[in-house]
Amino acid sequence: MTTFYFVRHGQTEWNLERRFQGAQGDSPLLPGSYEDMKKVAGFLKDKHIDRVYASPLPRAKVTAERIQADLPNEPRLSLHSNIVEVGLGEWEGQAMADVQKKYPEAYDVYKNHLERFEGQGFNGEGYTKAVARFQKMIQEIVANHPDDAVLVVAHGLILTFGMTSLLGIPRDQIRSLGGLSNTSTTIIETKNGQDFDLVKWNETSYLNKNQDAGTTI
Repeated sequence: MTTFYFVRHGQTEWNLERRFQGAQGDSPLLPGSYEDMKKVAGFLKDKHIDRVYASPLPRAKVTAERIQADLPNEPRLSLHSNIVEVGLGEWEGQAMADVQKKYPEAYDVYKNHLERFEGQGFNGEGYTKAVARFQKMIQEIVANHPDDAVLVVAHGLILTFGMTSLLGIPRDQIRSLGGLSNTSTTIIETKNGQDFDLVKWNETSYLNKNQDAGTTI
C-alpha cells in the first residue's frame, strides 16, 4: 500500500494579503511558517517517510526542504513540475477583492461553479489540465513506491483539485471537504493506484493554533 502525506506549503505574504499566487506568482514565506514546518516534521517523524516530492516553486520547495531536514534519515527530495500550483493567468499577484471586481463572471465560476472552472476569461490553466498532470505524477509514484510512505508538498488549489479527483468527488462538490490550511497534512492511501481512501483531510492539530483554510480555494 502507498500512503500519501500531502502537505500544503507554509503561509506566505500573499496568503496573508489574500492574493492569488498561481503557477508563476510567488511571495516570501512568513517567519512563523518556519516553526510550523518543524511541527509538520514532528507529526511525520514516526510515519516512516521513504520519499519526498515537492513543487519547484519556492514556497513549496523551501517548505519541503525544511520538513525533509528534520525527518529521520532525511529521505530523498525530488522537485516535480506536475504539482506546481494551478496556473491563474492574469489573476496572479492580484488581491481576491480586485479580481472579483475586474473579472466578475470568471470569479463567479471560481467561487460557485468549479465544475466549469477551465481558466476561461483570464488565461488560466483550469481544472482539467491541472488534474491530468497531478494524476500522472501520482500514478508514477504508486508504481515506484507500492509499499512506501510518500510526502508530497504542494499548493492549495492543485492539492484540492487533485486529491478530490483521486477520491472520486464530483467537481461540483470539490469544496465539500473544506479548505486546506497552510502546513496542513492530508493522508490518502491506495493499494492499487485506482482506488484511493481518505484517512484524514486537513490535519492541523499539531500546529496548536487556529488555522485559516479559506485562502485555498
